[in-house]
Amino acid sequence: MNPLKCAFGVTSGKFLGFVVRHQGIEIDPSKIKAIREMPPPKNLRELRRLQGRLAYIRRFISNLSGRCQPFSRLMRKDVPFVWDQACQNALESIKQYLLNPPVLMAPIKGKPLILYIAALERSLGALLAQHNDDGKENALYYLSRTLVGAEQNYTPIEKVCLALVFAVQKLRHYILSHRVILISKADPLRYLMSKPVLSGRIAKWSLLLSEFEIKFVPQKAIKGQTLADFLAAHPTPDNMELPADLPDEEVFTTETLTWQLYFDGAARRNGAGAGLVFITPSGGLIPYSFSLLTLCSNNVAEYEALIIGLEIALEMHIDCLQAYGDSQLVVRQLNGQYAVRNATLIPYHERAKYLMSQFQDIHVSHIPRSENDKADALANLAASLTLPSERDIQVTVGERYLLSPAIERIEEVVDSNVIMSSECEEELDDLDWRHPIIEYLLLGKLPNDSRKKAEVRRRATRFLYLNDTLYKRSFDGMLLRCLSKQDATKALHDTHAGTCGAHQAGPKLSNQLKRLGYYWPTMVRDSIKFATTSWGLDVIGMIKPKSSRQHQYILAATDYFSKWAEAIPLNEVRADDVTNFIRNHIIYRYGVPSKIISENALYFKCKSMTKLCEKYKFQHSFSASYNPSSNGQAEAFNKVLCNILKKMVSGNKRDWHERLPEALWAYRTTIRNSTGCTPYNLVFGSEAVLPLEVQLPSLRVALQLTNPDENANVRLAELEALDEKRLAAQQRLEIYQAQMAGAFNRKITIFLQQCHRDLPADQADCGPLNPASLRLG
Repeated sequence: MNPLKCAFGVTSGKFLGFVVRHQGIEIDPSKIKAIREMPPPKNLRELRRLQGRLAYIRRFISNLSGRCQPFSRLMRKDVPFVWDQACQNALESIKQYLLNPPVLMAPIKGKPLILYIAALERSLGALLAQHNDDGKENALYYLSRTLVGAEQNYTPIEKVCLALVFAVQKLRHYILSHRVILISKADPLRYLMSKPVLSGRIAKWSLLLSEFEIKFVPQKAIKGQTLADFLAAHPTPDNMELPADLPDEEVFTTETLTWQLYFDGAARRNGAGAGLVFITPSGGLIPYSFSLLTLCSNNVAEYEALIIGLEIALEMHIDCLQAYGDSQLVVRQLNGQYAVRNATLIPYHERAKYLMSQFQDIHVSHIPRSENDKADALANLAASLTLPSERDIQVTVGERYLLSPAIERIEEVVDSNVIMSSECEEELDDLDWRHPIIEYLLLGKLPNDSRKKAEVRRRATRFLYLNDTLYKRSFDGMLLRCLSKQDATKALHDTHAGTCGAHQAGPKLSNQLKRLGYYWPTMVRDSIKFATTSWGLDVIGMIKPKSSRQHQYILAATDYFSKWAEAIPLNEVRADDVTNFIRNHIIYRYGVPSKIISENALYFKCKSMTKLCEKYKFQHSFSASYNPSSNGQAEAFNKVLCNILKKMVSGNKRDWHERLPEALWAYRTTIRNSTGCTPYNLVFGSEAVLPLEVQLPSLRVALQLTNPDENANVRLAELEALDEKRLAAQQRLEIYQAQMAGAFNRKITIFLQQCHRDLPADQADCGPLNPASLRLG
């Protein structure tokens, strides 16, 4: 320990070039004096000396990178050193700032941190602050840096995201132990969560931010000298606007974060009621109807309706609210236009003003009664139970006392009942895994449990709430619709044993569900469990028993590339049946093939087959009788088709000819290992719409129904990408065939070595066996 660098029993001292006091950390006045007395740099060496001194105290200077922007041009290689007026103005600005440098405080444990961020055209800036015990906001750290390279081409919202990432990386040791309130012009967290596809730097940023507890607050909702100073140091140019093609333009506005509340009260002889209608930022409807247990006037009922609505909004953690009512008296009294002269209304007015002060941004406006018809109907619902609405909605009906219990802050609503419409008879599952994620994405609400809070915040980055539906972002960019427990059970049944079901095993069943666009957390485990409980049948020998129409053969053809298959049932196989099958099911549907490989049977070597080959100019080859595996593609399909049919036939097993089209459909819509695609996709360029997707609409089906024009454009894009998709499938097919040939060749080598060891000595000396003549490929 160096005694010259230590101090004990003092109220302040100089350490590492800074002055440390109980009020905070300050810049050493001698260093400020050295910078203020520096003359303008005359060469690059003096400019670097200035830059080095400023870099040492950069944590005290707001937007230092922006202020030093004119110096950056002079620091480049092969650029003549010319100290112009812009450079002189920047130096004077820094010297003027150092006349009153800020005092940086140490963070207080337990209090939230406030992070201000700003993104300019060529620089980023951030300020970390915190309220002290007296409620005054103190600065903790200033950050800034220059945008380099491609970063200058980022969109404005991406620059804001980059500013946030830059700040949390530099201030990680502060932020990890505190809750952070983020204040900026745009909401980068919402932008990252609303991106349908996370890729590249967006995915990296989203993953990096998932470990922090950050809550966004609109910049317009904050008032204070700290924010004013920060904005003055980071002036946003007038031409820095969002481009017209940005899909998330709403993230730069605060209106999309504002909830709407329509309230109304109704007084009758036998009681009073209060009606509320909340409208979410995404357009959702949340209606309430409360029966007031004490007789009151109509104005009191209006006040009570607003008070109930404000308390519910605070319980839902709503920060910005726009309230609408049809009572001019109540609205104008709350806005200060009318004085409250009625002694009965004074307690209600004070309670409403107190609740309004708890919001960051709230406005109460008057509207005509005709525009408040839903809230008016809900105010009378507890007594009449009627809703003059064209659509069914879910309504929560409860009982509530008047102001006396409300002033005592009794927040529970007694005797609460729920009235459900015909479309809402099913109760929500309390254990639905989707609810915590939806609440966080929609309302920013987290569970009380600290472990669950961190888990929800981490998992939410992989999900997207779009059009009142929760989707999960897969790693390949596909959006998977998240299913509840009941929907997952239905999806498992329809995919495994439904119309398009191939009775696949667990892993293939879960992959099929993901390809259809569905997800739930336990889908792999549920798929394995569901598949192992299904039944199976066995067919031995020839197809016996015969079908109800005396069919006992199946004639099949398989395309070697796409694995597309065609098959028909036959009573007996004749030459005319073969030629008609090739002509009607292959040539007339898909065109003339270049080559057909078949087994060496008489009905394939007939004259009619020869004439068909000569007429359409395609080649016909035969597999060797001693090696039927040379036509292995047909053999493999026959085995798969028989396995599917075994699981589809009924108890008497005579309906297999009727199940054949379903089995073919299941085969065509299942991914083949050799190509990595379904035969249907390689032939038509897109996946087939299956019955399950109609019952539980996936994202692509929903888009097809809502926007036919866009669907046509998507279809054209799929057809344009078909050649590339087929090329990729061809490459996978060649790799798969090489792997299969290698596995077969290894078995041949082991077998020949074993045979060589078993030969008599006189024969074994003839030389080693050469397995190359028997190998594939």
